[in-house]
Amino acid sequence: MGTRKECTVRDKLVYHCWQNHAIRYPGNEAIVHWDALGEPFRWTYGSLLDVSDTIACSLIRSGIETGDVCALILRHNKFFYPTYLAIAAIGAIPAVLAYPNARLHPDKFVHGMSGMLERSGLDWILTEKDLAPVIDPLTAAGQNRIKGILFPLEWTGSARTGNRNSLPIGKRRDTLDNASPFLLQHSSGTTGLQKAVVMSNKAILDHVNNYSAAIGLSQHDKVVNWLPLYHDMGLIAAFILPLAFGIPSIQLDPFQWVTAPSILLHAVTREKATLAWMPNFAYVFLADRIPDDELDGVDLSSIRMLINSSEVVRGESHEKFFNRFVKYGFRRSALSTCYAMAEATFAVTQTPPGSDAVSLAVDSQALAKRKVLPARGVGPSKLCVSSGKPIPGCSVKISDKDGTEMPDDRIGTVLIRSDSLFDGYMNDPEKTRLSKRDGWYISGDLGFIHDGECFVIGREDDVIINAGRNIFPEDVEDAVNTVPGVIPGRVVAFGVEDAATGTEKVCLAAETPYLTEKEKEALKLAVKIAGMAVDVTIQEVYLVPPRWLIKSSSGKPSRKTNMARILSGDITRGGT
Repeated sequence: MGTRKECTVRDKLVYHCWQNHAIRYPGNEAIVHWDALGEPFRWTYGSLLDVSDTIACSLIRSGIETGDVCALILRHNKFFYPTYLAIAAIGAIPAVLAYPNARLHPDKFVHGMSGMLERSGLDWILTEKDLAPVIDPLTAAGQNRIKGILFPLEWTGSARTGNRNSLPIGKRRDTLDNASPFLLQHSSGTTGLQKAVVMSNKAILDHVNNYSAAIGLSQHDKVVNWLPLYHDMGLIAAFILPLAFGIPSIQLDPFQWVTAPSILLHAVTREKATLAWMPNFAYVFLADRIPDDELDGVDLSSIRMLINSSEVVRGESHEKFFNRFVKYGFRRSALSTCYAMAEATFAVTQTPPGSDAVSLAVDSQALAKRKVLPARGVGPSKLCVSSGKPIPGCSVKISDKDGTEMPDDRIGTVLIRSDSLFDGYMNDPEKTRLSKRDGWYISGDLGFIHDGECFVIGREDDVIINAGRNIFPEDVEDAVNTVPGVIPGRVVAFGVEDAATGTEKVCLAAETPYLTEKEKEALKLAVKIAGMAVDVTIQEVYLVPPRWLIKSSSGKPSRKTNMARILSGDITRGGT
C-alpha cells in the first residue's frame, strides 16, 4: 500500500475541506451508502457537493438563516449526507436527532422532542413526511421557537446538479470564521434529557487534526460505520473525520445491523475497510449473534484498528471477539481503545496503532476503597483495561471531590483539558458553570492513572455505596449478564437508600423471557448467587419482560431512569 502519509487539514472552515476535495478529486469516493437490501450507492466528492449545494439553495429559499439550529430527523437514506452538508454550507447548525423506532410510543417521542426543543433551542425540523402528524403539534404558535418543518427528501428528485459558486451560498460562507458554530450534538442520555453542546469550526478542525495523529490516519484508510449519527462516536469519528480528510466511509443502517450484524463484516470484506469504532457491548453482540453460515467469505484482515469507546472497556469482550474472528483474518493488534465524549468533541485518550490496550488485574476489595492494588491471587479481582494515553491537545488528571489532584493508582473523578473542549451547554449557563473547574471539564466519570495510561471504570453518580464499600454497577451487571435466563446486555444495577440499615441496598433489574413464577423465583436465586461470586450481596431482584428497560441515546440501559420506573411500581409496560 506504500508509505503511510498522515493526514492534516489547514482550512478555516470545515466546509472548505469538503469543497477542496470536490475541486481537486471530484471522482474520489466520499461516502458508500450501504443497504443490505440492494447495491451500495457511492457518493463521490463532486456529486456530494453538487447535490448539497442544490439543497442549500432550497434551504435559503425556505427561510433558514445563518446560525439557525436545524434538527435532522431522517432514517438511513442516501440523501441524508448532502442535506447535512447543505445546512453547514449556509452557516446554519445541523443537529442530528434519532428517528423514532417502531417500538417507541408516539407520546414518548413527543415528550422527548419537547425536552429537546426546550433545552436545545431548535429553529427548524428537517424530517420525513411520515413523521409530520407526530411533529406538527410541536410547532403550535407560542409554544416554542420552531420556525417550520421541512421535508428535504421531497426536493431530491431534481437534485442532480448544483452550482458550487452559487452567490447566496458564497455570501453566507463569507460571513463565517473559525469561531463560528459548526454543529450541535447531544451528550448521551435518555431522549429529551441530553445536554446540548455546540462545537465551532475551530474545535472540529483542531480535533480531527489531533485525533488523526493519534490513530495514524492516512489516505490508505477507509472507515466502516453502523453507529447512528446522532451519537458523537458515529458523527465525529465515522462521518466528520473521514469527510474532513477526503477518505471514504461506508455507512450502514443501524437498524439493519441490529437485525443482521454480519452485514458489518461483509462490508469490511467487500470494501477493505481499515477503521471502525464500536461500544463495548457490540464486541460481544457480534461474537454471540452471528452464526457460522453467515460468515462464508468474510475476511477481516484489512482492519488495522477496531476502536472500543463509549462504554467501560471489558477485556473479556475483546477476548471473546478475537477468539471468534481470528480465523477470519482479524488480528489481535487491531483491538484498540478510546475514551471520548461530546464535550471534548470526541476523543480524549487513545491506544496507539498496533499496540495492545494495557490491562491491569487489581484487587477488588482495594478498588472498593478507591485504591488500585495488584490482584493478590486470592479473593475477588477485577481486570481493568486502559483507554490509552491523552491524544495531542488533550490532558487528563484525576481529582478528589474537593478538586485536589490525586496521585497515580488512586480512583477519583476524571478531569479533562482539551483544545477542542466545548464552550458550554446551550441555554444552560448553570450546568455549564458546574461542569468546569479552572479550565478543566469535570467529566463525572471515575477512573485512575497508571503509568500514564487512563483507566475509566464507571460513572461517579452510578456508584453504589453499601456499608462503606464502593460497588461499581458495571461489575454486578457483568456477573449477572452470564446467568441463563437473563437477556445479555439488558441488566441494570443501582442503589436505593435503606432507612432500616442506614446505607444503600444493592438492587438489580434484568430482562427475561420467563413467564412462570417458578421460573422467576429460580432465576432470582441464580442472580443473587452470581452477585456473591463478585463479593456483592444483591438484596432486591426485579425481573422485567423483554424490551422493558429504557436505553440512553448511546444504546445503554439508563440506570437512573429505569430505577425510577422500578421504584414507581411500573414493571408491566414495555420499554425501548
